[in-house]
This record gives sequence, structure tokens and C-alpha cells, in this order.
Amino acid sequence: MTIPLELEAQILRYYHVEKWRVGTIASQLHVHHSTVTRVLAQAGLPRTGPPRRRSQVEPYLPFILETLQKFPALTASRLYAMVRERGYRGSPDHFRHVIACLRPRPPAEAYLRLRSLIGEQGQVDWGHFGHLTIGRARRALMAFVMVLSYSRQIFLRFFLDARIESFLRGHAAAFAAWNGCPRVLLYDNLRSAVLERQGDVIRFHPTLLAFAAHYRYELRPVAVARGNEKGRVERAIRFARESFFAARQFRDLDDLNRQAEDWCNGIAADRPCPEKKEVTVREAFTEEAPRLLRLPDNAFPLIERVAVKVGKTPYVRFDLNDYSVPHTKVQRLLTVLADPDIVRIVDGAEVLADDDAGIRSAFQRSDRKQRLEGHLHIGTIVRAEAARHEIEPL
Repeated sequence: MTIPLELEAQILRYYHVEKWRVGTIASQLHVHHSTVTRVLAQAGLPRTGPPRRRSQVEPYLPFILETLQKFPALTASRLYAMVRERGYRGSPDHFRHVIACLRPRPPAEAYLRLRSLIGEQGQVDWGHFGHLTIGRARRALMAFVMVLSYSRQIFLRFFLDARIESFLRGHAAAFAAWNGCPRVLLYDNLRSAVLERQGDVIRFHPTLLAFAAHYRYELRPVAVARGNEKGRVERAIRFARESFFAARQFRDLDDLNRQAEDWCNGIAADRPCPEKKEVTVREAFTEEAPRLLRLPDNAFPLIERVAVKVGKTPYVRFDLNDYSVPHTKVQRLLTVLADPDIVRIVDGAEVLADDDAGIRSAFQRSDRKQRLEGHLHIGTIVRAEAARHEIEPL
């Protein structure tokens, strides 16, 4: 704590000229005696008062410093056990305090502010925004966020999961909204994108690699704990959380996404552009949009494909819902093809169940733990049972 220069001058004058003691100076000037002692020590005067008591840990300091130099991450409890074996009898609490002061710390790292060329780079991430209760299901509310590094134009879309299919649908929707895509997209350790990471080596999801090849952009990983490399999308998520989602009222997921689109094209686009303070994000994006990569003529197929096993009953389970299939397909391995609107169950090229058979999509319903039955399937089972038992069906 610093004190005014006038007070320092008074302390030195009372000590040298008036010959006051430290306690007298402290009581008359209404300061702590340690403040007076510190001022006198800074002036080159010897320390006054009783000699400092020798600490129990002092004889062990060379050993502690040498051990910490070799093993800087060694825990204080292990060090305490080691010095106890060498004769130390102090308390563990005081020892932990000593180790906290002596432990070597890595030097602070300076980060370079990165700048991006116009139309060159975008950043992608998921943000968790709590949960939604829909029917009997409690679904995670995930926000897909993509931001252009130059103009800081934000795309925000909410999903009920963070699977790779939702991840790619977010990409495709962002590209369609911007009528183009940047040349490079940055990713970190997203489960939707990265299957494995060892050091700087990343194995991306093969579907994401195919998606990037289709749109002709480059997948680029960022280093772990490098806030300057992917800080734009992290700040965009925080901005969306504070400016858009806080106290937001919405009827359902579709209504929330309509409001998110209006926010991206309104409030988020009218804020000042961090790269060029004199213009807004909207004006910077108008400049950047022509530099984005042109979109391919055909869309990338975004259908979720899952292998399912039919048990003894004619149902398959997908997304915690049970879908009926023909009774002739029990004990078979089938395939579920799903998008946000339709769930299809196929056996090779044969479609066994879809919305035409009376089954609505689980994604569209956004519910779980439902039994969805096609009337044709159930009727076939009833007739088969009646024929087997020679019973006239009702």
C-alpha cells in the first residue's frame, strides 16, 4: 500500500529530528506501525524492534527448493511427508503456505492480437444454454455459433443435441444465410468435430472432412488453451448469452430460432465492428460477403444413418423412441435414416417405415420415450396372429 509523499516526509522528520519512536509516530499520524517501519527501511535505516524468530522450516528450505526445481508439480502433501522424514515438526497448514510461496510459476505468456484477411476465416463452436422440457423429455439446448473473423458477423442457431448431423446443419444454414463460406474454419476439441487428439495431431470426424471437401473450405485446428486463436467465437457466444438469451421468452425451438435470426440481422449486426471501429458489423459484412467462397450447386446430404437391431418384438429404438416395423423383420439388422423432419427405417433399398406409414419424426416431435406405430404394421401383426391361431380377427 502506497502512502502520500507528505506523510513519508513527516515520518522521517519525526524520527530523525524529533527522535520519536516508531510506536509514537504511528499513533500520532494514525498509521500502522508496519507502515512506519517500512518507510524507515526504504530510507536505509536498520530494522527496529525485536529480532525475527527463526522459522522451523528454514533448515529445510535448500532441500525444498531443490526438489521443487526438479519436480515443480509435486504436491505440498508429498513434500510435507518428505521433510517430516527428515526431522521437520511444523504444522502442515503453515508448510502448505510456505510451499505456495516457493513453488516456481511459469512465466506469463504474451499473446499476439491476430488479424484476419477479409473473407478468409471463420470460427465455430457450441454453447450450452441449459435444457428444455418437451413432453416427457428433458433435452439439452445447444447453440451453434459461427462468426466471421473480419466482419464479426454472427450466425446463431439452436439445436436439441450436439451431434455431428446438427453440427453440419448449423454449418449449412450459416453458409446459406451468408450466401458463401470462408476459406478457413477454426475448430478446437469439439466432440462434434474431433475424434482424437494427441498433442498437435488431430483426427477430425470423417463426415466433417467430407462436408469440408464439398464446400471447399479448410479445416484448421487451434492449439489447446489459446484464447487469442478462437476468442472471437467465444466472445460471440458470451454476447449471445448476455444480449439475446438472457430473460428471453419463446414458445418452442422454431420460435427461438426465428428470434435468433432477427437478433443476428438486427442488434448483432448494428454493433461496432472491432476490426474497423468507424463502421458497423453490417457494413463490414457487406464488404466481406463478395469475398466469401461461392457455394456449390448441390447440397451436402445431411441424413443421420444409424444401424439398429430388431429384437423379438417388431420395434426398433432410435433417439429413445420405439418405431414399429413389419413383423417379418424381427431379429434383423436394419438402418435408420433421419433428418429433422422424417425418420425412415430401411432394409437395404426397401423402406419399411416412414411418415407415410403413420409414423411422425422423433426429431420433429422433439420428444422421447414414445412408441410410434404404423397402422399397417400393427394390422399385419394382428392378422398374422389370427391366422396362426385360426381366430377370426375383430
